Amino acid sequence: MANTYSQIYLHLVFAVKFRMSQIHKDWKELLYKYICGTVNNKDEKIFAINGVSDHIHILVSIKPSTHVSDLVRDIKVNSTKWINGHKLVSGRFAWQEGFGAFSVSRSQITKVIGYIDKQEAHHQKVSFKREYIAFLKKHEVEFDEKYLFEWFED
Repeated sequence: MANTYSQIYLHLVFAVKFRMSQIHKDWKELLYKYICGTVNNKDEKIFAINGVSDHIHILVSIKPSTHVSDLVRDIKVNSTKWINGHKLVSGRFAWQEGFGAFSVSRSQITKVIGYIDKQEAHHQKVSFKREYIAFLKKHEVEFDEKYLFEWFED
């Protein structure tokens, strides 16, 4: 798009189906590299990616023509095929339906990268459910807790 200038940063969050602890430390870095390749092939840029065994966070910049839902769908579909194709989990791996997408201002990029980089330490104190609900409240996103994710337990 000629004469279109933008600076769109999104903090994406999505979980493994039923919040199962299926992302293993032994191969999570390879998963993140694979996801980066998927995003790079869409001509978008990842600034940070990290998570724990049941969910991931991604800080990405996107073009104004990018549909966020399409990008997340492609990340999920491709990474699911990669995980299952390499038989990295017993049974079948799947991501939850849905995701969180939160806008990030340029002035907050370093802070968000630090937050994403420190996921393991963060989740020793805070559960994913509490973290996710806090994100929704902080960004003033209306939600009904019963529709957030498929939870095994509350």
